[in-house]
Amino acid sequence: MIAPEILTRWQSALPFWISFLLIPLVWVTATQGGWWLIAVPLTTWWAFAILDYLTGLNLDNADTETPDKDLGWYINLTQAWVPLQFLTVFGLIAYATQSGHLSSSEKIALFFGVGVISGTIGINYSHELMHQKSRHERWLGDILLAMVLYSHFRSEHLLVHHSYVGTPRDPVTARYNEGFHRFYPRVLYQSLASAFRAEAKQLSRRGQPWTSFSNPFFRYWALQGLMLCLAFGIGGWAGVGLFLFQAGIAIWQLELVNYVEHYGLTRKHLGEGKYEHVHPHHSWNAAHKASNWLLINLQRHSDHHYKPNRRFPLLQNHAETAAPQLPYGYPVMTVAAMIPPLWRRVMNPRVRGWRRQYYPEITDWKSYNKGTNPMPR
Repeated sequence: MIAPEILTRWQSALPFWISFLLIPLVWVTATQGGWWLIAVPLTTWWAFAILDYLTGLNLDNADTETPDKDLGWYINLTQAWVPLQFLTVFGLIAYATQSGHLSSSEKIALFFGVGVISGTIGINYSHELMHQKSRHERWLGDILLAMVLYSHFRSEHLLVHHSYVGTPRDPVTARYNEGFHRFYPRVLYQSLASAFRAEAKQLSRRGQPWTSFSNPFFRYWALQGLMLCLAFGIGGWAGVGLFLFQAGIAIWQLELVNYVEHYGLTRKHLGEGKYEHVHPHHSWNAAHKASNWLLINLQRHSDHHYKPNRRFPLLQNHAETAAPQLPYGYPVMTVAAMIPPLWRRVMNPRVRGWRRQYYPEITDWKSYNKGTNPMPR
């Protein structure tokens, strides 16, 4: 057990600040061009896969009763990222559209790296911020999501995903044998639609129409519109194009992670639209040390769904007896997800083993595989 007095030290939080090294790295790639432009994806995908191998697993857990006042270095991390990403995205739009040494293909490669950063780090930090009670932190989360034109993720994640994970109503729960190439277009449409319906339902309960300005979608659209206008003001239509491209890469990165987190894991249907409660075994867990530094413990996803409001340094690692384990961290698993035959070979036996371990009484999984069980009430 990691005691609160340990967590107050800046040295304890320092490894989680490693993502900030990506900011100077992407600026170096912009000034150098050429083969330097692959440095960001190589770092986030392959370098951290190697670091995971070298550093091993982190099985230590912090005291969950640690108050926020002892977590200052961790809390400051996610908040400090917001202005840095803002300056990087729009600063690089200005640099790429006004400097003459980058070719069109090099500009696209540069903003592929920007999208990897705004998706792998930015959306992940927005996820941490949106779960907090502080209005300030939730606003910072909204700003990060607006920078990738995916603001509805907040509504979908908080109102739909956490309530209905592992059921047919959750678009983000990837079905058994569903390749990412099928999951991705499905989740893009269904998540947006389900997020809008969830907010409209919330307003209806308060006797308000969806057109009420209490609907956060108006804030989402306004923030996203401001980001697009800023991109145009800085770089014209070329700036808008680069901004849209990085947003697309960021969204792809997010949904790759979503695909990995719950692939094939379903909650048991108890009959008449009732489902069992969410347990740690309804999310894949990964204890790989280096990638958890990069992703601020996102891979301790089993505990996040069990206790959604728990700040990232307090998320607990669940052993194999309590939650299914990924063989590698997200950097490797998201690459594998892009190769369906490889993904099925690695993950399908694990899903079948999970079913035998937790639900030996279920003999017919067809309705779970196809998502045709009754919608939860």
